[in-house]
Formats: sequence, C-alpha cells, structure tokens
Amino acid sequence: MVNVHANIITKELGTYLRKHVAACLRLLDDGATVPFIARYRKEATGGMDEVTVHNIKMRHDALFEIEKRKEYIRQVIKDNNALTPELDARIEETLDPTVLEDIFLPYKPKRNTRAQAARALGLEPLAKMIMSQSSASSPESMAAKFVKGDVKTSDEALAGASDIIAEWVSESEKARNIVRARYQRSASISAKVIVGKEEEGAKYQNYFDFTEPLRTCNSHRYLAIRRAEEEGILRVSISIEDEDMMDRLNRMFVRATAPAALADIVRAAVKDGYKRLMRPSIENEIAGTVKDKSDASAIQMFADNVSQLLMSPPLGRKRILAIDPGYRTGCKVVALDEQGNLLDHEVIYPTPPANDFMGSADALCYMVDRYRIDAIAVGTGTGGRETERFLRDVVFPRRVQIFMVNEQGASIYSASEVAREEFPNEDVTVRGAVSIGRRLLDPLAELVKIDPKSIGVGQYQHDVNQNKLKESLDYVVETCVNSVGINVNTASRQLLSYVSGIGPSLAANIVKYRAENGPFATRAELMNVPRMGEKAFQQCAGFLRIPDATNPLDNTAVHPERYALVEQMAKDVKADVERLTRDKNLLHKIELDNYVTKDTGLPTLTDIILELEKPGRDPRETAEEPVYDDAVRKIDDLHIGQELTGKVNNITAFGVFVDLGMKENGLVHISQLSDRFISSPADVVSIGQRVNVKVIDIDVARGRIALTMKGIQQ
Repeated sequence: MVNVHANIITKELGTYLRKHVAACLRLLDDGATVPFIARYRKEATGGMDEVTVHNIKMRHDALFEIEKRKEYIRQVIKDNNALTPELDARIEETLDPTVLEDIFLPYKPKRNTRAQAARALGLEPLAKMIMSQSSASSPESMAAKFVKGDVKTSDEALAGASDIIAEWVSESEKARNIVRARYQRSASISAKVIVGKEEEGAKYQNYFDFTEPLRTCNSHRYLAIRRAEEEGILRVSISIEDEDMMDRLNRMFVRATAPAALADIVRAAVKDGYKRLMRPSIENEIAGTVKDKSDASAIQMFADNVSQLLMSPPLGRKRILAIDPGYRTGCKVVALDEQGNLLDHEVIYPTPPANDFMGSADALCYMVDRYRIDAIAVGTGTGGRETERFLRDVVFPRRVQIFMVNEQGASIYSASEVAREEFPNEDVTVRGAVSIGRRLLDPLAELVKIDPKSIGVGQYQHDVNQNKLKESLDYVVETCVNSVGINVNTASRQLLSYVSGIGPSLAANIVKYRAENGPFATRAELMNVPRMGEKAFQQCAGFLRIPDATNPLDNTAVHPERYALVEQMAKDVKADVERLTRDKNLLHKIELDNYVTKDTGLPTLTDIILELEKPGRDPRETAEEPVYDDAVRKIDDLHIGQELTGKVNNITAFGVFVDLGMKENGLVHISQLSDRFISSPADVVSIGQRVNVKVIDIDVARGRIALTMKGIQQ
C-alpha cells in the first residue's frame, strides 16, 4: 500500500521525489511522529518540513479510508452479482469520494422506498418498457398486463413504474454530475427569519432577509447562518434555477422521437426524480461540502491563533505575583517562585465596593518584598483594568513589571481534575490565580492544561466538526511543544504528553519516576522509566532538555544518536564537547563536508552546528510590558480620530480584535487593516502583536469600537 500511496501523493505534491515520499510513508507506518521525521530524518525525506510531513500523513490516512470504502462497495456489489470487470476497474481507479459514492448509489442498500415497493409488485419490466420510449402501444395498454395481485388498476401500475424511473433518474451518475455542477457554479444561499424570532435572534439581524451566491459566501457568514438555523432563528435553503435544470434533464432522458404519451410519463418521472430525490440529495451534499470548507477555514484560523498564543513570549525564570481580579469578593493574589510553585496567597479589595487602596497596597508591598517578586500578572476579567491602574499608583519596595494576562479558560482549569491534582488543598480562586501567573511565566507550559477551545481565540470553534478540530489542535500543540523543547525535570504530565513519542501514559510514568528518584541527570536515564522502550526513546529524546546535565548535549536538540558524531567533531578540533558549545570560533572551523555520510547529510549537520551555537535556546521571544494610553479607561474616553496603541488578542476571518487597555476591545475590520489587498487578517498581524490604531466609529450603547490601521505608522 505504501508504494501505491507514494505514487499518488508524489503526483499530487509535484515537489518531492517519489523515493522521499515513500521514505516518509515508511517512517510513518513504522510509528515515527511528524516532529521526529521533520527534525531528524531530513536526508530520508529530502528535507521535508513539518507541514509537508503532516500533509502527507493526512493524505495517507485519507487514502486508507478510501481503500476501506472501496472494499466495502465491491463486496456489496459482488453480493448482488453485479460486479463486472469494467465496474471493478472504475472503482479501483477512483480517488474522489464523491465519484465513488455516485458509482455505488444504484447498488446501495436502501430502506423501503417507493421504487422498491414498485419493484416488489413486479413493475420494473413496465418501467423499462416506458423508459425505452419506443413502443407504439398506449401506456394504459402496456400497464394493463401488470394489473394483478396488489396492483388493482393501470393507473397504479403506471404510478409504480414512474417511481422506478424517478429513482433511475436520481441515481444517474451523469445527471447527478450535471446538477452538482450547476449547484457549484450558480447556487444561491437564502435565509429568512422565522416569524416571532426577531427579538430572540437580534444578533443575526443581518441575515433576516438574506440571499447571496453560495460561491461568494465566506466561511464566517456561512457558519453564522447555519448556527442561527440550529438555534431555530432562521430558515435556510440552497437553490438553483429549477426550470432551467428541468429542461436540461428532459433533453437528457426524454427522446425526441418518443410517442407523446410515453414522453409525458417520462417527463413527469424526471421532474419527480429531480425534485423529490436528486435535488434534496445534491443540496445536502453541497451544503456538506461548503460546511466542510467553512469548517476547514475556521479550524485553520483557530489553529493559527492557538499556535501564536502558545508561542507567546514567556517572561522566563522570574518570581510572579498573580492577581485574579474581582469586585465584591475581592482580588485573589498568589505568589509564585521561578518554577511556578505556590508560595503564598492573599485576598485584597482595591476595587468597588470596598475601595481599600491603603490596605491592599500594604499587603502587596509586603508580598513583593518578602518573596522578591519581579513581575505582577493581572487577569483580564471583571475588575482587571481597575486593578491594573491601582497597581501603577503603588510605590513598591522593588521594581516590578506589570502585565495584563488573558485569563480565558482559567476558571475551567481551576475546576479541572488537573488543577485538583496539582492543588488538592486550595480552592478554585487560588488555582485560577496560579494559572494566570503561570501563563506569564510560560504560556505554553500552562495553556496545554486547558482545552484549546476555551482559551479565547478563534471563531465558531464550537460549530465546526469537533473531531477535525481536535485533530488540528492536537497537531498544533504537539508542534509548538516540540519546536520549543521541554525541560524533562520541570514539565507537567500534560506538557510531557505532547512530546513526540510519549503520550499520556508514558508522561505519567516519567513524572512518577521523577518524583520517586529525583531529577533526571542524563537523557539515557529515561530508559529506566517503566514502558520507555527504545522506539519511544528514539522519538522523544531529542525534544527533552536537561539544563544541568553533565553532557551539554542533553540540553540541546541534538539527538543522542548523533552524540558520537559531535564528539568526533570536538576531537577533530582538539576540544571537548562542552568547549564546543561555548566557542563559536571552534564551530566555524569544522568542515561539515568531512562528516557527510549516506545517513547524515548537510541538513542534519547544519542543524547540529546551529544547536551547538545556542545550546538550550528558546525559539520564542521575550515578554514585554504592554504600554497603554492611561487617559483611556472606558469607552466614554474615546473620540473619533483618536490614535491609540493596543495589542491584538484575537484574529477572525472578518477582522482583528485589539485590546486597548479598557473593558471593551476594538475591531479592525479586514478592510481597514492595510492599504493593500489581503485575503486574511493573519497576513498582516499576529496574536499578541502591538499595533497602532485610529478610532473611526464608537457605539457606546452596544460597546462597539471600530478601528483602522490604514495610514497609521506601525
């Protein structure tokens, strides 16, 4: 199967040699992960990046599903004694699932249809006689021969025969392709509000009387319309011009030389087959196709946002005071050490109704001094802005940076099994504050504990195919985790589970071994972990880091299988490996061509040198303290034409939401992002990016702020 799939995928890609695609497929079938193949098997794959390897894997899986479906279809047709060599060949050569289902349709097991009931009455021969349209006899005289048993009259016989013809029309592969093509070219999607639902569905008012060519209806509009339909607000339909389509089908099925009476019966059956059977089927198919494309677009955008959020700059090894803000119940404050361990917690009341500024300031200054705090993380929830502005007026005993941290999903984490496991003796408010602080320390390490759908980026993630969404997000998280590399001695079970080749069970074993035996001293020690076999070690070792290991290579992305090679390089320049990681001049003296072998080419050798130049490097940037206009505290402080600095906190298909340092976010519509044409907001901005914007509209009543980036120096 690998050879067959390699041929197909090579032809589809058009950019890689067949041997490289085949090698990639063999590695995947042998259990290698996408990150491992992309990072450590570049010679075998011709230097494929992670996206290409992932796409090959997805196509490989899809082709397997098609093969399984083909086998089922063959067996069903064979059981009906209808599998001819020609039909078998058509099934074999087909790679399009839609074409495959069209081939199968006439043979597909059916429920009790009107046509089946007519066949059971012995009326199929009559249907064939009428469909031939060549008899000089009247339809009534032809039908009279079939009046027997449960068929009481000629009219009943003709009606049953018409039902059979209608089914033939609806199952005609050629006819379905004609109708399908018309839907793809010129279908319209229409939506009407259901009477009495106007107030309940006010947020969908743009679609209360809506019609648009389906091919121009973008993903976010389509998903919004379908969501409103699910909620019982809109009635939605996808349609084409029926009369024109009927003329086309009649020309196909009604013979020009047919006797008028027979032609009328066939014409009526064609109409019935189209309207009752084929049109609903094709409409559902087209709706499903558009939904799949819309899902794919929304999932990709959500996945990109999650990736950017996970790769947000970490603050690093700093001591954090994290505040989960609130009003009546106060602000929960926690102190965390450099590893994110909980040191202490407190409650302060600097916000209404208490407004205890002095007591709150004293409590914070005490904690900052006692725990040598370097930075304060304030959640963006209720009371967050007021708390942040209060903090900026406090004179702390040591310099601290103040950050606003997106707390979306923190409450979900705080009530989760993971949080209860980490903090069994603390309540949910303490756990939530800890999550906020840890997000500042290392967003990736903390956010992997939360369902990505709950972290506040994306659009319509709850409306798309949930299995495909999970697959995409798992891949994104896995990619981010492995691109950064993980400290095996501090990583949580959840973080470790995303490392190449590990998974949840082995991650739990690693954490348990670490707790019982102390920190890992070497990568090789991982082999002592229960159920850590050679294959799992091969897949994960290069992505795990041990910062204080005796062998400096254990804190790099250099794979243990290449340690001997690096040791030889060091020996050849008369140094040890530790010196090699400190002296760039020595690295530049190494002639890589001298180390090229069949299995180790220049791509791998270049990667090794880059790792030795910056051992243990983190590809993420460093977190910067945000700067907002302090004069803007609420929407009433804004005016049209005002220029502000903000931070991008969500990207959707229609625009970008910008945090302006106040409760409401501003929206930069896609048309206001750039003076040049862009197909996606992601072409211009990324999550967390600082942007300069201008206010172009304010709707105080609805809490909406329209912004532009056009003509603004960035």
